[in-house]
Amino acid sequence: MPAETTVVLGIEVPSTDPVFLAIVAMHIAVGLICVVVGAIGMLSPKRPGRHPLMGTIYYWCLSAVFVSSTALSVMRWAEDYRLFLLGVLSFAAASLGRTARRRRWPEWVSIHIATMGLSYILLLTAFYVDNGRNLPLWRELPQWAFWVLPSAIGGPIIVFSLLHLPLARLKSERAL
Repeated sequence: MPAETTVVLGIEVPSTDPVFLAIVAMHIAVGLICVVVGAIGMLSPKRPGRHPLMGTIYYWCLSAVFVSSTALSVMRWAEDYRLFLLGVLSFAAASLGRTARRRRWPEWVSIHIATMGLSYILLLTAFYVDNGRNLPLWRELPQWAFWVLPSAIGGPIIVFSLLHLPLARLKSERAL
């Protein structure tokens, strides 16, 4: 192990700089919140209450993840520029989905489902690309799997939701 690393919960962090480590700690905390509230929001009934609350928390925590990932990427650009690009795409997708919902664009439900789902997939992809080699079971997989598996699992779920969720079908039928 190189001298300039810190081991946290068995995962090697490539720095001993306290500022870098503080940003990493905040990044991990809000990233975990994103994963949990995103899942709760997706699985909640689509009506006022839990779903929009979890979506709002997800969006603002994702904003913090994006800011922290940007800072971390700038500090280690050569190693992390791909993670920055995934962060840009995830945040852009969530922003588009949130805007479509808030402004009630035509076909907003489908746009919201597709882009918020994509945002979540990209969030998980960035996590696995960065950490998969350190995780039990995942460490046995080839590197390309970290890039492909979140989409291979999440993509069909998004398509199913677009085709079968009552609100998405209702909006599509009204458009006809």
